[in-house]
Amino acid sequence: MSTTLVECVPNFSEGRDLAKIDQITAVLKSMDGITLLDVDPGADTNRTVVTFVGAVEVVEEAAFQVIKAAAQVIDMRQHSGAHARMGATDVCPFIPVSGVDIDDCVALSERVGERVGRELEIPVYLYEHSARKPEWRNLAVVRSGEYEALAEKLTQDEWKPDFGPAKFNPGAGATVMGCREFLIAYNINLNTRDQRLATDIAFELREKGRSHRIPNPDSPNLLDGEIIRYRDGSYPCAFCDFTAKSTDEIIAHNQSEHDFDLAANWKENGYNPGKLNKKPVKKPGMFKDVKAVGWYIDTYNRAQISINFTNYKSSSLHDVFDEACRLATERGIRVTGSELVGLTPLEALLMAGHHYLKKQRRTTGVPRDVLIETAVQSLGLDDLMPFDADEKIIDFAVQGEKRDLINRTVDGFITETSSNSPAPGGGSVAALAGSLGAALSSMVAALTHEKKGLEKHRPEMEEIGLRAQQIKDRLTFLIDEDTNAFNRVMDANRLPADSDEEKSAKQAAILAAAKYAIEVPAEVARLSFEMMELARKLVADGNPNSVSDAGVAGEVGAAAVNGAVLNVLINLPGVEGDDNFVQAMYRQAEELLSKSAALRQDIFAATRGVIGG
Repeated sequence: MSTTLVECVPNFSEGRDLAKIDQITAVLKSMDGITLLDVDPGADTNRTVVTFVGAVEVVEEAAFQVIKAAAQVIDMRQHSGAHARMGATDVCPFIPVSGVDIDDCVALSERVGERVGRELEIPVYLYEHSARKPEWRNLAVVRSGEYEALAEKLTQDEWKPDFGPAKFNPGAGATVMGCREFLIAYNINLNTRDQRLATDIAFELREKGRSHRIPNPDSPNLLDGEIIRYRDGSYPCAFCDFTAKSTDEIIAHNQSEHDFDLAANWKENGYNPGKLNKKPVKKPGMFKDVKAVGWYIDTYNRAQISINFTNYKSSSLHDVFDEACRLATERGIRVTGSELVGLTPLEALLMAGHHYLKKQRRTTGVPRDVLIETAVQSLGLDDLMPFDADEKIIDFAVQGEKRDLINRTVDGFITETSSNSPAPGGGSVAALAGSLGAALSSMVAALTHEKKGLEKHRPEMEEIGLRAQQIKDRLTFLIDEDTNAFNRVMDANRLPADSDEEKSAKQAAILAAAKYAIEVPAEVARLSFEMMELARKLVADGNPNSVSDAGVAGEVGAAAVNGAVLNVLINLPGVEGDDNFVQAMYRQAEELLSKSAALRQDIFAATRGVIGG
């Protein structure tokens, strides 16, 4: 799987002519490293939403090429449809999935936007996290007036695009581009057919909240209560029993007593502070960046709370699910499970797995698959149908880098290593040894965490187990990456060198590949030594019944350090033109050899001391 993963969801102003849609998406299908996840055309809206993912640099090129293709096949002068739009590629968001963050995707949107404006002469506006004007964060503001107003807007200084000419492009229109968070569509299942109960809970959960009501003593459903309204000279608080005599007083009360910006809330709800008479008092919901409604699904014969998470990091699936369970119990109903509509980032489920294991007072230093299964069971994600992680988790659904070695059986890996091919070689074997040591360390930490009588070591074992799992996963990745690094060296040496320009490019490629072939085993050595340090702590404080496992972790860790360092040393003479890099690597290698040798002896002696005999 790629170390970085970005989702791109361009919306094209064509949803009826499938031939044109095929021409656009053919660009993506032809690109290596791009996984086309979904193509969703709509005839009524005359719009197609395309979803694809890949590494940053591949998505950057793909986004430009697909916008270029859309500009060639779509003529906005002929377009009509129910959906708001102002360009052939109307909006093109970039969403961080894994290995990248908001800043990375903002920079990505700026690079693509600059190129689209310069090469295709399409005006580009930045929105959401990429917006350079606060008001342009909102897509609806940027797209105001739509395509029909674009020619006039471009003559006004305040509508000068972020990239591209301030000139009307009649065929392609303009494109809105930027970085936004991943949107997770998620439904919570209830054991009732009553849509109003689902709506009642949804209003409590969602950020927008609800109209404040006096509870009806004969019904647990707040929708059955009487709405509290503003009256001239009477301004009730949505959080407590206080009633102010003026708008200024109630605004100040909300700010000082509840840390709540009531003026902003009024603005969001379209309230004029001077005309509040008879308007419902609005009470905000529990979770930021959450939108929710209640509905009844005939197929399932039950009501659901339908939720959109626009930022699953600020409000998590598990926190909203737990609160929905509590609110349902208050109303005499039960949550039976939930379902994901579309895909979710792996991180969202790992967060849930950690959450529920902690509630069970179990260690979270467990393999990723255990975290996922814990999340699936705890959230009831298989309530309505089986949960397929390969289809529902975006990190697994993509066509990432081939992982030929780690997907083999043990026998297959050994057989491949024993062949006359130079790769996999000692570097991959060293990474494998280090990952096995990390796996043993995690096992000992988990067994200690669960051991009666060793409760005082639980915080330390939790920390060791988590770090051991991280090291294990990274070293597992480096098993294949060491072979990939070798192949990069071979590819660089095969580059043509017929002209001065080609010679210079080849020399630079060879240097970069040679350095990478050193950086990979150097990382293996560093991580394997860190794992040995964890093993030493486990010998001292871990479950005595498993001390030999911690000792073995130390032994294979030392082998991994030595083996990885040998791969560093054999490749260093091939680096020409960067003496500082070479000398730094020599120093690091010698230091690791010395420290790991001393630590190996210490671990072995300490392990023998615990075992005795």
